[in-house]
Amino acid sequence: MTILDQIVAKKKSEVAERKKHFPKNHLKDLPFYHEPTVSLKQKLIITSRKVGIIAEMKKASPSKGVLLENYYPEQLFELYQKAEVEGISILTDQPFFQGNLIHLMQVRGLTDSIPLLRKDFIIDPYQIDEAKGYGASVILLISAILEEQQYQELYLQAKELGLEVLTEVHDEEDLEKVLRSFTPEMIGINNRNLKTFQTSIDQTMKMIKKIPKNTIIISESGIHRKEQVDQLAEIGVRGILVGESIVRSKNPQETIEGLVGKK
Repeated sequence: MTILDQIVAKKKSEVAERKKHFPKNHLKDLPFYHEPTVSLKQKLIITSRKVGIIAEMKKASPSKGVLLENYYPEQLFELYQKAEVEGISILTDQPFFQGNLIHLMQVRGLTDSIPLLRKDFIIDPYQIDEAKGYGASVILLISAILEEQQYQELYLQAKELGLEVLTEVHDEEDLEKVLRSFTPEMIGINNRNLKTFQTSIDQTMKMIKKIPKNTIIISESGIHRKEQVDQLAEIGVRGILVGESIVRSKNPQETIEGLVGKK
């Protein structure tokens, strides 16, 4: 089993367990279920930067272990807010990334103007209702872990709830799957090779040519230098999703501004 297979297997049992303890009809009682959302797509379109940034909050990853021992999302939020990020991605997977839905709720309690992306392995409609209730404006759907019909159903459910969708693709097979029925509003190209876990923005350079022009394109993973961001801007990328280099930085605000500049 690949690490992705392990994550999905664990996620299935985890979601089944949560459904028992907190039935779906109760999700509508969560604090932000009926609150309006903020458009990440619009933030990326109107930003004065060449490329907008979605700054990630994550404590750990399967490949790198713990990235930040003293991980406090509310403190990170203050730094991200000062850097005027276009969006914030919050890891909510616990077993592999040491995230939590509570982190999403904590940050949502501090802002109603910055769109929050629930970064998780979404395989069940239940998780979309959760995302809305805990304060997300955007969800991530990973093509590699979803069947075509499953992807379509989850996408449409998110839209019905007023959530935006960032569709993540790793390769041409992923892209073909998601483009067969309709064109997603935002596509994230993951620069990480799922077999080797190595990253290269060459993946974005290669894949972008096959994506319809009206789609907002976000490059994910392996972005550490301003030169890379400039390269991505030149080929039409509208946003970057950066986690590790920001979280590990002694000065996250400075790191963000070093990548995409000040507004």
